[in-house]
Amino acid sequence: MIRSRNLLLSAALTTFAVMASTTYAQTDYPNKAITMVVPASAGGTTDLAGRMLSQPLGTALGQTVVVDNKAGGNGAIAANVVKRATADGYTLLMQYSGFHVISPHVVSTQQWQQDDFVPVANVLSAPQIIVVRGDLPVNTLAELIAYAKENPGKLNYASSGNGSLQHVTGVQLEQQAHIQMAHVPYRGTGPALQDLLGSQVDLTFGTAPPFVPHIQAKRLKVLAVTGATRLAALPDVPTTAEAGYPGVNATSWFGVFAPKGTPQPVVDKLVTEIEKVTADPAFAKSASEQGAAADFQGPAAFGQRVATDYAAWGDMVKITGIRSE
Repeated sequence: MIRSRNLLLSAALTTFAVMASTTYAQTDYPNKAITMVVPASAGGTTDLAGRMLSQPLGTALGQTVVVDNKAGGNGAIAANVVKRATADGYTLLMQYSGFHVISPHVVSTQQWQQDDFVPVANVLSAPQIIVVRGDLPVNTLAELIAYAKENPGKLNYASSGNGSLQHVTGVQLEQQAHIQMAHVPYRGTGPALQDLLGSQVDLTFGTAPPFVPHIQAKRLKVLAVTGATRLAALPDVPTTAEAGYPGVNATSWFGVFAPKGTPQPVVDKLVTEIEKVTADPAFAKSASEQGAAADFQGPAAFGQRVATDYAAWGDMVKITGIRSE
């Protein structure tokens, strides 16, 4: 009897110690460096979002936030790293909407699910732009479509991967303009941009930040913005609706997720500090100058946005018939 009581007391003390340790870890968070996993190569908007957030967030939290680029697999490599990480707030995912709400519909072998993560906060939003190599003999979307019709099958376009938002947008344009182009998938926007600059591909669709410097230097030409309104960074560039193709409309978001089971006090602390960072006029100015917009949404609103986009893009994938190759 005494031995049983001692065992029960020991178990209770152990449970209490674990609970106390966990509570302390949550209230003491963070007490070491945080890793922000980015599902794309350096040079794209997802990488930009991670780096724009990491420095000021690290300063606010008093710890270093390290950006870790893990491109490939339509975002699956990065997502699986974060999914399998300890749910303690020290491994986060800077996610791109195309990977999060489109890839699940086109990749039959995907090993992660929506509920493997908890939404923390959205950070940036950005429409896509249609960009062509500098020496392509077109200057407007109408001229691009005319060129494609005069040269069927000759044009090729780059994307950040099969089933990516760029891929879907390319198929949208093909279907609505009744043209044919060859799709060339890459492991992220950065490599695609390099081949576009080298005239290895003819055009691409992507969020503006990585392209703006090259457009301003006249190494690339921008034909249209796929959002509802023009961009402050490219005020003279018409929208696809203005150019006669309102159905070509694609806006990306870039937000932070944590592994399922991350303690609520940790999530709350991240949300509080991320909201402060995105509300800083310097952050908003930097985003606007590069063709994006600071766009904070907390867990509830961001989670609803994810659910709505997931359903909408599922319908679009069915219409376009895109599948992972």
